[in-house]
Amino acid sequence: MKKFGLIFLILALAFFFSCLTRRAQAAEPPPRMLVYYIAADEVVWDYAPHGRNLVGLPGAEKEGPSGGTKYRKAIYQEYTDATFKTLKPRPPQWEHLGILGPLIRAEVGDVIQVVFKNNTRIFCSMHPHGLEYTKESEGAVYNDGVLPEQKKGYAVAPGETYTYIWSVPERAGPGPMDPSSVIWMYHSHWVEPRDMNSGLFGPIIVSKHGTTRPDGTPLDVDREFVIAFAVFDETESWYFEANTSNQRRWTPGLRSTDPAFRVKYLFYSLNGLIEGNLPKITMKKGERVRWYLLSNSNEDDVHTPHWHGQTVLFNGMRTDTVSLSPMSMGVADMVPDNVGTWLFHCHVNEHLEGGMVDLYTVTP
Repeated sequence: MKKFGLIFLILALAFFFSCLTRRAQAAEPPPRMLVYYIAADEVVWDYAPHGRNLVGLPGAEKEGPSGGTKYRKAIYQEYTDATFKTLKPRPPQWEHLGILGPLIRAEVGDVIQVVFKNNTRIFCSMHPHGLEYTKESEGAVYNDGVLPEQKKGYAVAPGETYTYIWSVPERAGPGPMDPSSVIWMYHSHWVEPRDMNSGLFGPIIVSKHGTTRPDGTPLDVDREFVIAFAVFDETESWYFEANTSNQRRWTPGLRSTDPAFRVKYLFYSLNGLIEGNLPKITMKKGERVRWYLLSNSNEDDVHTPHWHGQTVLFNGMRTDTVSLSPMSMGVADMVPDNVGTWLFHCHVNEHLEGGMVDLYTVTP
């Protein structure tokens, strides 16, 4: 009898704890849904809207791209709602994003819904790095054995709208050696080289759960900057033929297959802007500043960002120069202590001479 009594007690306890677990699970709030309305729009982009060589580096302008700096491109832009009639204003602190698409923010545990509309004349998509998604929301096409109707988001036709759903699991958030927030990227993945050289990519910032302010900024950071070290190859843009026919920049005797031809259409940019045209980057002495660094996907996109006048923590190490390979992402934390205006540039010689350079200012 004692044996049966013990078995009954064990079963009763198991049932009791099972009920407690189910109640706890039922009490958990559903994941937070963050909704973004983003369109791919065609624009005329100016790599140097305020002039050439504003930083004043000797010899920089003559090494930059010859001819005009205005090109038709496709970029991501955020709208206020699903009607896609009103652009959502970009906050002043994010004007430096330049050609990059709207910033998408989330915490671990959130779900991101992107209502995407293609306002361009090309097929395009949205593919996120780091986040979790099903085939319907991957935004890429390849021979994976999945029927096309099960992954329609891989190529959104001109004029059409598609909704992507991305979740933010623990493995999309900061790791053991990361700071409280990390950077990912989203971009079009229909014909990726042409899509990205046309301008279709943007940033995603993911923070640890419960570590952000109501506006999504990390609690342990005072100021944030997202900088994409991006070489744009206009010969790989969907709009290349239209752009060159408008600008009439053909050089007699130079064929489009010659390497020298391509060099004429390379723009070494920070967020799609060259030679000091980035909107002013300013911070105060002693602030906790977080730099999110991105790299584009061309073979030229091997970069060494370098800050004059300050140091940063990158991967837990103190440095003033970091390394980025194509399509890489990284975070550098800075507490500026040296007041003044300082040079910020890629230390690859060709990139520095080509215009991948700007200034940042530390105020008292």
